Parts: sequence; structure tokens; C-alpha cells
Amino acid sequence: MSNTREFRRVGLVAKRTSPEACKAATEVADWLSRRGLEVDCDEAVVGAGGVDPAALFDPAADYDLVVVLGGDGTLLSVARALEHEAPILGVNLGTLGFLTEVGRAELYPALVHLLAGDYQIEERALLDVRLERARGSGQSWRVLNDAVITKSALARIVELTYRIDGRLLAACRSDGLIISTPTGSTAYNLSAGGPILDPQLPVVVLTPICPHTLNLRPVVVPDSSVIEVTLETPREEVFLTLDGQEGAPLDQGDRVCVRRSEARVRLVKTTDRGFFDGLREKLHWGE
Repeated sequence: MSNTREFRRVGLVAKRTSPEACKAATEVADWLSRRGLEVDCDEAVVGAGGVDPAALFDPAADYDLVVVLGGDGTLLSVARALEHEAPILGVNLGTLGFLTEVGRAELYPALVHLLAGDYQIEERALLDVRLERARGSGQSWRVLNDAVITKSALARIVELTYRIDGRLLAACRSDGLIISTPTGSTAYNLSAGGPILDPQLPVVVLTPICPHTLNLRPVVVPDSSVIEVTLETPREEVFLTLDGQEGAPLDQGDRVCVRRSEARVRLVKTTDRGFFDGLREKLHWGE
């Protein structure tokens, strides 16, 4: 598991609403600086005090490593924002945490392994999501977990048309649809009854949310596919949500197009713990 990459410039990001994460980040910044690394901290870390960063963290900068302290949500936002594919070490200070590699107690041993070159990089697929408005405008996003089309609490069941590579798959009345990467299969997809996928599989899963047609089930397609979902229902409140953090309202005739991104997320692993080891531990299988 030895690597020759030399770490010189590190980005440091903490969950801004977590005093614990911000405090831990200031300690990490000091630890890294004392070992000769240039450390750029985000505003939440600087605001916690006691830190004199080389510069503020900039997602457009080319870092050798980005350390994220918080939970999966914090890591998701950083992963989407990075313009260069810097390795990300996720430190779980939240609850479940499927993306974050190490816990608080493992943080400094993990950093020691990193600086010694004792780590691996695990690449995760991203999806490019394009909203094409019926009236002609559009917006684009990149997601690591999922793109979700869902109705509001007061809206009635909506009808969506699914197409894969231009071919009609289904016209479904439901509460919505989850389009998930393998990484996101343990998020909303899992709660909605979708399958758990090994994150290295080259696939995308479409999971209907409470479909009115009981014989419609989650569908797994190659991630080389182009997925198109069109809202057919008028005058209902329907939203497109990206990784649970960004989004836009949808109108009748709007089309959501999803395809595999050329970009990847590179997650740092400092242990031999595998994906299914994490599942067994976090979901309490076999206890």
C-alpha cells in the first residue's frame, strides 16, 4: 500500500455548524504545519480561532490532499466543488458516515500513515446532471450520491417518463425517482428500498419512490447509459435535488438528463477495511 506522492499543500475543511469539527480542524492544521506542510483552511476553521492559514481554502486550487472533518454531507459538498481531483481524507465526526474513512480516534494514526506513503486511493464515479427546461433554459450540476425528483408534501402523485439511451423504459405515477451512483446506494436509495451496490460497480440505479404501479421495481443500468426523465404532470410542486444539498423546481415538460461524468472523486484509504466491513459495522449485520 506504499505510495511515493509527496504532500506539500493541504486543504482543510470542517463542518461549519459543528464546534467539535472546527476545533479538531485547528488542531490538525497545527499538526500539519509543524511538519512543514502548507495548510489552507476554510472560513469555518479560521473562525474557530488559533489558526494562521497559509491561505483560505480554495476549491479551484490544486491540492495534494484535502482533509474534511464532519460527516458525509460535508464531504459531498467538497467533492462536488473541487476542480482538481485531489485525494480526500474524510474524518467522520457525524453519525453513520459511509463516505468518511476514519473516526476521530483514528485521525492522527491515519495522517501518520498518509505522510509515510502508506495509503490507497479509491476512485468513485460522479454523475453529470443537466436540467433542460421545456421553455428552453437549463442548468447543470455534478453529484456524487444522487439526483432525486420528488413531489412536495402537498402535491399529488406525479407522472414521470423514463428513457434509457433514447428508448422508453417506463411511464410511472409515483412520489418521485432516485437516480443514484453506487456510492449513493447507501443513502436515500437504501431508505427507499433500492439495492446496495458495491461502489466500484460501473452502474447507475433508478429507484422509484412509492410507485403507484406495484410491479415497477428499481432498475440497474450501465453507467455508460444516458438517462432521461421527463415530468409529464402539470400544476404540481415537483423538485430536483442534487446530493440533498442543491436543487431546482420542475415544471411540466422539463427533462432531467443524467450521464457518467468524466471527473472522478478520489477517496483516501489508510486501512484495509473494505466496503462490506463498513456495511456490517454500520448496519449491525450479524449482531
